[in-house]
Amino acid sequence: MAKTRQTKVGRFTSDATRERFLQAYDVAMQAWPQPRQEFDVQTRFGTVRAYRHGAGQGQPLVLLHGAQGNSANWYRHVATLGEHHPVYALDSVDDPGRSVQSAPVQDSADDAAWIEETLAGLGLDGVHLVGMSYGGYLALAHAVHQPARLASVTLLDPGGLQKVPVKFYANLIAGALATLAPRSTRAWFADRLANAALVEPAEQLAPVMIAARYWRSGRAAAARPFTDDELRSIGVPVQLVVAERSSLLHPAQAVARAEALIASVRAEIVPGAGHGLPLERPEFVSRRILDFVASVGRLAGE
Repeated sequence: MAKTRQTKVGRFTSDATRERFLQAYDVAMQAWPQPRQEFDVQTRFGTVRAYRHGAGQGQPLVLLHGAQGNSANWYRHVATLGEHHPVYALDSVDDPGRSVQSAPVQDSADDAAWIEETLAGLGLDGVHLVGMSYGGYLALAHAVHQPARLASVTLLDPGGLQKVPVKFYANLIAGALATLAPRSTRAWFADRLANAALVEPAEQLAPVMIAARYWRSGRAAAARPFTDDELRSIGVPVQLVVAERSSLLHPAQAVARAEALIASVRAEIVPGAGHGLPLERPEFVSRRILDFVASVGRLAGE
């Protein structure tokens, strides 16, 4: 049985702080390639913002960002992924972004429900779902509860395989303190903490830092580990890419658990990489996504 983890909706502390965030977010989204389309899809849990870029044909790629993140986080990947696929990025309904939450998301089944309703509203099938960090937890939730629209799932140092360790929260606190250091020292902190976000451009960091200060999450707990039976139930092909220096996972144990329980999984550990794998190794991650999608297509005879 999925555990309850939320009892209220996320919100900014005031209209003024929300507007400040949205202005910074719009600047961050300028890093996306053009043309870019925007869609707002109504779900039972609120309005979900989706951004689209890429080819008109091909199976859709749908991207799910990490906790407290937003669709701008994918700016290094969208052009490459969009060469042969339509690419959609979703602002999670219960994270700071242009989605607007109206009802609590109680558990993993509700997570899968808002994603399913968004995909249905966008008219998408045969979806290759990609999730980073908490977005990986969301992708697992969808594969467990609502797999009908899925062609594959790619998990980038995801939640949902293990209990979130204390070191993850310690790393978050250390990273927040490092943002106060002179920018000339950020590369040193980024290397020591395996936190590539610290050396992101200022316009990309701005909405994240504003949200960290003024967003009040409705989530009552971190991403829970899915049970053995839930992971065994996953029938779609899964790609798991784990960072060797992950603050979220014990890499070898996470890979072993996935390989033992998920029937069709391709797993690897990326040497030297940290939890911010998509930011740290964007070309590598984009190529892994595209190669996996192509291999799934070959297996399906497409």
